[in-house]
Order: sequence, then C-alpha cells, then structure tokens
Amino acid sequence: MNPSADMPHSEPKTVAEAAALLRAGKLCAFPTETVYGLGGDATNADAVLAIYETKGRPRFNPLIIHCADLAMAETLAEFSPLARKAATLWPGSLSLVLPARPGNGLADVATAGLDTVAIRIPDHSVALELIAAVGRPLAAPSANPSGRLSPTTAYQVRLGFAGRVPVIDGGPCRAGVESTIVRVDGDRLVQLRAGAVSREEIEAAIGVPVDVAEKNAAITAPGMLTSHYAPNALMRLNAVPVAGEAYLGFGEGPAFAGPSRNLSPSGDLREAARNLFSMLHELDAVGAAMIAVAPVPNEGLGEAINDRLERAAAPRE
Repeated sequence: MNPSADMPHSEPKTVAEAAALLRAGKLCAFPTETVYGLGGDATNADAVLAIYETKGRPRFNPLIIHCADLAMAETLAEFSPLARKAATLWPGSLSLVLPARPGNGLADVATAGLDTVAIRIPDHSVALELIAAVGRPLAAPSANPSGRLSPTTAYQVRLGFAGRVPVIDGGPCRAGVESTIVRVDGDRLVQLRAGAVSREEIEAAIGVPVDVAEKNAAITAPGMLTSHYAPNALMRLNAVPVAGEAYLGFGEGPAFAGPSRNLSPSGDLREAARNLFSMLHELDAVGAAMIAVAPVPNEGLGEAINDRLERAAAPRE
C-alpha cells in the first residue's frame, strides 16, 4: 500500500509552501518534538472545524494551540506569575491550560467553548518556523484519526489519512509521546495528562509540586478521553505473550517466537517513550488480533507511557 499514490494535493516541500496552505485556511500536518500535529489556523473557525471533521474528533474535546513565541502566547491567555515560571520550560513538551484572554481571536470551537486555553511552544525548528511564517497560532492535535495511534513520522500521517492530508516531513519525532498538560490553578499546578516531560522534571525546574487530576475528571484538556491512542488490535497490559499474539516488551523479558518489538532492551524510559507509538504501529501492521504488553515502571516518563497504554487498552465503544 502506498498512501502517497493518489493524493489529491501536492506535498509541501518547504515551510513557505506549508505556511501558504495554512494561511489559505487549509490543513497541513507538521512535525513537533512530540508527535506530528494536524495543523490549522486557530483563528479560522472553518479551518478548526476541518480539523475535527478530518480526525473524526468529538467537538467537546479541546485542542492545543501552538505558538511561535511567548509574545504570541500572551495574546491568547492570561499569565499569572506561576504561569510565567512554568513557561520558562518553553520551547518544550509542556502544554499549559490558562484562562483565555478576552478577545484573543481564537475560534470558539478550538477551545470547545471553555474559558481556558491549552497553549505550548513546540521545541522543533520546522514547527517554530512554520508558525512564525503563518503569523497566527496553530491548532494542532495529533495528526491521526481520533482515538488511533499518534504518528511520529510523516509516513504514518499519510498512512493514517490514506494520503488525504498534506504533511511537511521533518523526520522522526524525538520524544515520541504527546506533551504533558498542566493546568495552572491559582498557586497550584495540576497535571491533566502525563506526557513527554515528567512531573519530576517540572517540579525540579519550577520548584512547585505538581498534583495529578482525578481519573474520570471532566474533559478540560486534550488527551483525557478514556479510550484513546489505540491500535486496531486489542491489548493486554502487564502480560506474558501467548501463541497467536504480538508482543511489546520492555527491558529483559521472555523469549517469544511471534511478532515482537522491545521498547527498550536496556530499560531506558526515554527510549521507550520515543519508540512507543512507532512500535505499536509496526505490531499493528502484522495483523495480530491481540498485543500483549510487558510491564513498564510507573515512574518518570513511565507515567506517560502507562497512561497511553491504559487508554489504548480501554474498552472501545
């Protein structure tokens, strides 16, 4: 299968070409350090609606707004002293949920009607050049059909949308899982979604404890749906593989004759996070009905890895 064969568009080869698409109200996927994002002009309601329609994403699920710099972010949200301290981690894989600034110009649908907005400045040269070239903030959820595996390469974007979405290729994403989402709540930081920056890293950098939102809390940020990030195959977690399954290992594990990948033979959580979605894509491609997944320590980046695995394995409607 070649998802690029019958594309109804020409792929943008340069940032200028991708920016022209976005300024014209079209969609264009682009790389960040976390995963590829499905970008659209966040001030253009039609473009934002096209993101929801293309992904098949529920419209009560808000989008992360990507900014080129702090000056752009400040036009969209109110920054308290604590929020400014947290923003010292930008550019980076941290999204902050902040009170929306009145008259910020964002399409209402981008924030799903909430009075807050999730913002980040990505740490990827192509992404930053693209946002600056467009001159407007970009709404950019992961560039995949809603609920499916997030893409970490341009090829996976093309495969997921059967070549229908233009994508500017910036190579493989180095983090491999989505951003950590933190709400600034007065003098508290509350993690709404674990991600590519661990709570320990945030606490060490800012000097403020990061609480964790209760499970099944109201959806106030992306990535909070119970079933999400799922391959076509079903998944068994903390499992030993049996015949007929595919196996996703971590560290030292049982020898297995069937289709298998190992997130990190050495037990490196950063390597495991980087490999997570790509290896699930690869195992899904072999056509197994079930993927058994080895235990992953729930510490540091393991918190984000286990969050994605639990959502991927959750019952599907």
